[in-house]
Amino acid sequence: MFSKVLVANRGEIALRIIRACRELGIVSVAVYSEADVDSLHVQLADEAVCIGPAASRDSYLRPDRIIAAAEVTQAEAIHPGYGFLSENARFAEICESCNIKFIGPSADLIRMMGDKNTARATAVANGVPVTPGSDGLYKKAEDAFEEARKIGFPIMIKATAGGGGRGMRPATAEGEFIAQFRAASNEAEAAFGNGDCYLEKLVLNPHHVEFQIVGDSHGNVVHLGERDCSMQRRNQKVIEECPSPLLTPELRQRMGDASVALAKAINYENAGTIEYLVDSKAENFYFMEMNTRIQVEHPITEEVMGCELIKEQIRIAAGEELSSHVRNVVPRGHSIECRINAEDPFNNFAPSPGTIGLWYAPGGKGVRVDTHVYSGYTVPPYYDSMIAKLIVTASSREVAIARMKRALSEFMVRGIKTTIPFQQLVIDHPDFIAGKYDIAWVGRYLEERREEGAL
Repeated sequence: MFSKVLVANRGEIALRIIRACRELGIVSVAVYSEADVDSLHVQLADEAVCIGPAASRDSYLRPDRIIAAAEVTQAEAIHPGYGFLSENARFAEICESCNIKFIGPSADLIRMMGDKNTARATAVANGVPVTPGSDGLYKKAEDAFEEARKIGFPIMIKATAGGGGRGMRPATAEGEFIAQFRAASNEAEAAFGNGDCYLEKLVLNPHHVEFQIVGDSHGNVVHLGERDCSMQRRNQKVIEECPSPLLTPELRQRMGDASVALAKAINYENAGTIEYLVDSKAENFYFMEMNTRIQVEHPITEEVMGCELIKEQIRIAAGEELSSHVRNVVPRGHSIECRINAEDPFNNFAPSPGTIGLWYAPGGKGVRVDTHVYSGYTVPPYYDSMIAKLIVTASSREVAIARMKRALSEFMVRGIKTTIPFQQLVIDHPDFIAGKYDIAWVGRYLEERREEGAL
């Protein structure tokens, strides 16, 4: 086992990793930008190193500064969390060249599955269903247009290097294809340095369901069930739940088997997530992509499956086999997560940075809050707006929904706007209660409220 691990991230995920390290008896090293000097992860880590100015490109996205911090503190391994450099194959290679263990899959696996077109081809080669689409990549909209006509509209345009909802655009008719392709390509070029796109047949009103995969260096690969992430706005997840209210036992078995088969075929090591679209009748599923990192929503899997994924990642990276309880998980109950963002939901979800005057998080049975903020903390304007994850777990979905309603009503945040009022409306909506929602639900709901004058 490692004696010292550097955490190459910020916010709640950095704190989450630091706590896991402490319970494993590992010394933790935090890195932070000048804007995060007062962040909780800096205060609770055993050591902390400033790596640059507020802008991510000058701090958290600088491999040289992170490696320097690891070398100065003599850290043996680096945990990247999610976002930032977590799926950067070059960073994983740099870690390896410096004899520092990257807590995640190999650079080759990151590169293979991080390129969405290659990942799609890998899925096809291993018998995992995919939506009809193009066989290759396109740089120009005009070149892709004829292929789109052959596939048939509606079309989903996806940048091969996209992520987090960026580089994705739907084209429902021929007349809008060119503009949508250019928008997707330009967005991906600006964000990831690669504007190449491929095309997929757009599945109307699907659920977004992802399977948690964990594999070790000894050939063990298992899945830890699924998470339903369909409640999303502009491809950004708002509420997630485990298990999915849509899946039948038969479909769950098919999807789980396909996920494990794909992970075994590529000799996957560490934690990862395979994402699918599931049609509204819960009959067919289609491979979307694979995320070669821990997910924001991993706590709901932990709560239902009774495991600790961050610790498991660290153990796997240290060469250990999967824990016996992970190889033999028994699902228990239902878990729901609300992502609490510093945004004004009644002003088009505009960011709401600033100083938190009062922070009171809910508690009680089955309530977990993962956060890095506190009363008096100033939310900086430079990073993602998520400030907390509210997770509730109960014996059934019905009880979990009631518990989430109660927890949201207790949550008090003063000084900034948050998404809590919006999530209270969603969690209380008959469609959510019945499990009858898809990835377009939030958009439709917001449009209805605008027409009613409620937004």
